Amino acid sequence: MNNLKIILAFSNNTLRIIGTNNHSLVPKRSLFSSRQTLPTRGIVFRGKVLNVTRQSSSTATQAEKGEDSFLKWFLLLIPITTFGLGSWQVMRRQWKLKLIEELRSLTTAEPIPLPTDPMELKTLEYRRVRVRGRFDHSQELYTLPRSPVDPEKEAREAGQLSSSGESGANIITPFYCTDLGVKILVNRGYVPKRKLRPETRMKGQVEEEVDVVGVVRLSEQRKPFIPQNNVEANRWYFRDVDAMATVTGAEPIYIDAVLESTIPGGPIGGQTRVTLRNEHMQYVVTWYSLCGATSYMWYLKFIKRVAF
Repeated sequence: MNNLKIILAFSNNTLRIIGTNNHSLVPKRSLFSSRQTLPTRGIVFRGKVLNVTRQSSSTATQAEKGEDSFLKWFLLLIPITTFGLGSWQVMRRQWKLKLIEELRSLTTAEPIPLPTDPMELKTLEYRRVRVRGRFDHSQELYTLPRSPVDPEKEAREAGQLSSSGESGANIITPFYCTDLGVKILVNRGYVPKRKLRPETRMKGQVEEEVDVVGVVRLSEQRKPFIPQNNVEANRWYFRDVDAMATVTGAEPIYIDAVLESTIPGGPIGGQTRVTLRNEHMQYVVTWYSLCGATSYMWYLKFIKRVAF
């Protein structure tokens, strides 16, 4: 807003200077007659007096009006643009809310049997599936650092730079599906740092067959400033399903176990983050506020002719 005031003030000064200095010199002597001073301001040409001052003033006035008209319509682009940006953010917010609702419905829908066709799985991300089999605890993988997922808290703090203050890891364990005859990867859930080693949570290291409901997940792209996965040290910083499958000899199928599939004494399931950043309402308020402010200033300047 300060910048707009500076622009308007500069424009006013410019127009005032143009109006003050835009005049013509009036000769005091006739071109062809004697050296007597003409009684009127102008030039005698073929017996007629040409009023140069009046013509010059008219030209200056027309130039001033042209410049004022250009500035008027040019500055009108500011409220028009900010109104357009605010309306675009309204549509973006509606789209984001719809996407969040779709993700929530997928992660709470009735689970289906796990398909093993890779092409079909690519269309089922966030879909709940059901498997039965045994864990292979000897090949655990650790994704870290991770903080526990609290869906309600994340919904309240979406878009904020906040942290739960607790850090640990997600335990990825190969799982042999006895009903399908394939080995997949299951993110069993979160453990704090003090329970990263398997011997600290032996109660949850079950050997018998169990039923697991999980959410299908695909590989994720490494984000900027995220380290590369350290396969040798078994430290995984982002989800690379193909690499994890190669290391464990499993199929490139990865699911996040839901909270209800948590085994007492083991990792805490339900670590699928479905809350998306939704800051569009802040942008809506910002752009519409700028539109209102600049529209009012434009009205004062060019309709009411108030000098800034």
